[in-house]
Amino acid sequence: MTLENYIVKDLSVFPSGGMTGRRKIKTTAKEVTAGNVVEVLQASLAPHSQNAAEISYLYNVYRGQQDVLQKTKMVRENINNKVTVNRANEIVTFKSAYLLNEPIQYISNGGDEAVSQNVNRLNEYMRSEDKESKDKEIVDWMHICGVGVRLVLDDKEMDIEDGAPFCVYTLDPRRAYVIYRDGIGELPLAGVILQRDENQETYADVYTKNEHFVIKGDKVVDSFKSQYGGIPLVEYVNNDARLGAFEIVLPILNGINTLESNAIDSVEDFVNGFDVFQNCDIEDGTYSQLALGGKAVKIKTTTQGMEAKVYRIASELSQSGTQTRIDDLTDAYLTICGMPNRNGGSSTSDTGTAVIFRDGFAEAESRAKDTEKMFTRSEREMLRIVLKICDTVESGKYSLNLRLSDIKTEFLRKNLSNLQSKVQVLCELLNNPKVHPKLAFEAAGLFKDNEEAYRISQKYYDEYLADQEQKMEDEIEKARAEALRAGGSDNQNAEQDGAQENAEDEAKATD
Repeated sequence: MTLENYIVKDLSVFPSGGMTGRRKIKTTAKEVTAGNVVEVLQASLAPHSQNAAEISYLYNVYRGQQDVLQKTKMVRENINNKVTVNRANEIVTFKSAYLLNEPIQYISNGGDEAVSQNVNRLNEYMRSEDKESKDKEIVDWMHICGVGVRLVLDDKEMDIEDGAPFCVYTLDPRRAYVIYRDGIGELPLAGVILQRDENQETYADVYTKNEHFVIKGDKVVDSFKSQYGGIPLVEYVNNDARLGAFEIVLPILNGINTLESNAIDSVEDFVNGFDVFQNCDIEDGTYSQLALGGKAVKIKTTTQGMEAKVYRIASELSQSGTQTRIDDLTDAYLTICGMPNRNGGSSTSDTGTAVIFRDGFAEAESRAKDTEKMFTRSEREMLRIVLKICDTVESGKYSLNLRLSDIKTEFLRKNLSNLQSKVQVLCELLNNPKVHPKLAFEAAGLFKDNEEAYRISQKYYDEYLADQEQKMEDEIEKARAEALRAGGSDNQNAEQDGAQENAEDEAKATD
């Protein structure tokens, strides 16, 4: 397969064999060099083309181009409603919004104050790159097709200058992927981006640990030395099978669409039922008048001795039975995908925790934490490249002096349930001299960013203590001054009393 035909046409209908996740593209080569890069690339195009076709299908389902639009009818073809209930979009939107309720933050993993300050600088770099919106793009792709691709380059390579020395991009997984070594650890060997130039010719950018190759056809047309110390392309996967969030319930979603469409077909069939004239005939033109709103119809008997009848043939689905099936399928896909059911309940004494467990929010939180683990693994690979860029660009001007072990990725989701209990936990731990205050902040789970909350609180506490000490010193100084003034007055009075006593003694002696 050549670069010119690496893209397979979009799938218009669900594959007969179904889909079971995207393929992880591997090679038996121990490393990718100038000598074998073309061969490795061409071998990877076939599995990538299959992935790209499936991703296109899933992306179209997410946008609303679903299988029910291919629905056909054998009888009364003119009544063929095609209703798309876009549950796939609902699943992706909920899961992405729930996972990224707040921006992802980096916190110090138990380091000293200098490490915490450098981690704060890293967060500032990410804010200047608007990483929050790019995380949203990555997570959307993860939930749509099971894999998202991120590219990290330094500013000079992209000729961009802003607050951070690096650039972060979200790539279309239909045109970007990573090749892994087929062996223990399955380490990444190369990242591939398929593009077109100004002449609409297809070419590939292949990034390895040490080099960047530009390939057209079956030739390397250019190459550059890489300073990243790793592959700047990182794949973020939803799970090890690389399944999208709604992929496993596609048959259920198709069934809901079919039931909804057929239910509307049934209503339209009933409204447009057939009129039957038994043992009678209708005068010419009369039926058309009746259809336009006539109130009566005149018929004449055609068979002597037989009773004339006029009636309608119409069939209608049981709406209650159809809705029961739709509700059953809806409960199934919500349970499988780990989403809240929003069914509510009749009890008026539910506690906040009871509602969370009853309506499925606990399951949603559990699934979100499961996705966090996969995201964090890829995020560490991205941070490895980011730290390398910061340490090397412009002779270390932006160096953070951080190691991966110094950084912890934190997902900040607002969790205001049991707020009073969390405050009590925080107060109890802060009053225990054997527990470090930072551990108290982490254990309570009260703040979005425990590290920042601890740092601000510690600063305030230090300033408060310093202020209290200053006030105490001022009070002591004031008391000392007042005591001295009081002491001076007493001495003066004593001297006056003594002089008076001496004068009295002298007067007595004279007498």
